[in-house]
Amino acid sequence: MKIVLAPDSFKGSLSSEQVCAAIETGLRRVLPTAEIVHRPMADGGEGTLDAVCAASTDARRKQALVKNAAGHSAESGYALIRHGIYEAAVIEVAQVVGITDPSNMSVPVGARSSYGVGELMRLLIDEGIRHFFVGLGGTCTSDGGAGLLAAFGVKFISSTRKPIEATPDGLATLISVDVTALDTRLAECEITLLSDVNNPLCGAMGATAIFGPQKGVAPGDVSRIDRVIENYAMRLEAALQKSAKDKPGAGAAGGLGYALQLLGAKFASGAETVAQLIALKEACAGADWLITGEGRSDAQTLLGKTPFAAAKIAREFGGKRLKATLLSGGVDPTALAALGALFNGGSFSLAPGPIALDQAIERSAELLANSAEQLARLQHCD
Repeated sequence: MKIVLAPDSFKGSLSSEQVCAAIETGLRRVLPTAEIVHRPMADGGEGTLDAVCAASTDARRKQALVKNAAGHSAESGYALIRHGIYEAAVIEVAQVVGITDPSNMSVPVGARSSYGVGELMRLLIDEGIRHFFVGLGGTCTSDGGAGLLAAFGVKFISSTRKPIEATPDGLATLISVDVTALDTRLAECEITLLSDVNNPLCGAMGATAIFGPQKGVAPGDVSRIDRVIENYAMRLEAALQKSAKDKPGAGAAGGLGYALQLLGAKFASGAETVAQLIALKEACAGADWLITGEGRSDAQTLLGKTPFAAAKIAREFGGKRLKATLLSGGVDPTALAALGALFNGGSFSLAPGPIALDQAIERSAELLANSAEQLARLQHCD
């Protein structure tokens, strides 16, 4: 039997590779001679870099010293991979301006900048890289991507005709944008954005209103910062003679989706692109069983999340022969019927019964192994 493991991480508990390891532990108790292939997944957010590096034999993981969201120098990871005839860079913006990094969160959101993301891309362009896969997600910034643009040479000018910081606080005095020094090499680049966020840059469904509070934007500051970003976008688009603020995904990663689309980037499904980068389809060749999962599955899972992308590949590539099973930390019972239409190998939660969340998180590896063992017994009976 050949089994492919393609889960997302269980956020706050296990990385996607740790989930694979726990599931394999349980499977081996019943199927000791099975061929088990690990293809840890991600959707473009945190864990994307780990997933690509774990599954790609030619991926070269590297570090670069760039500014984090607080303006401090910090080591940020990225990877170089072979993509067709080109060498491409895989960047996970959370590695630079991640919301889980205490140093990034040490300054107020109004003082945070995405400068380091642009700085990292510029360093790679200096090295000859022209193809980028940029995973958007897990960021702490809400600067509309102004910091990234500043790293590429854009200048933001105040009413006193002095340059200002590319942060929400700095942009509050913005009166003009100078794009004459924008790096012309960007025109040579192919940038693919990995995200499933469809929000525009501004407004009630924009970056600040929807994602700002979780990054530390106080309720009373949401509308103020949104107005600052709207003014910034109006002046920037006038200077570039381009428009992107209302495009789907402009609000991703605090507006990095907006800035990168202005630079010509294209959006792609995060999970589907990661599946392509880790060669999930090829791994499914000759497979009998695919197991995927995430921290919690519900109706949103069917809107393009990692398990959906994995099961879709299993169905298209393996047909009825390749069973796809969902094994998640929790499964919304009201979504079971809808999930069942996709996962022909069933949808399961690892919780053995009533259990506190903190205990489930602490024992997640053990619970995954036990659940996988029982699934293997069912599979073995078939």
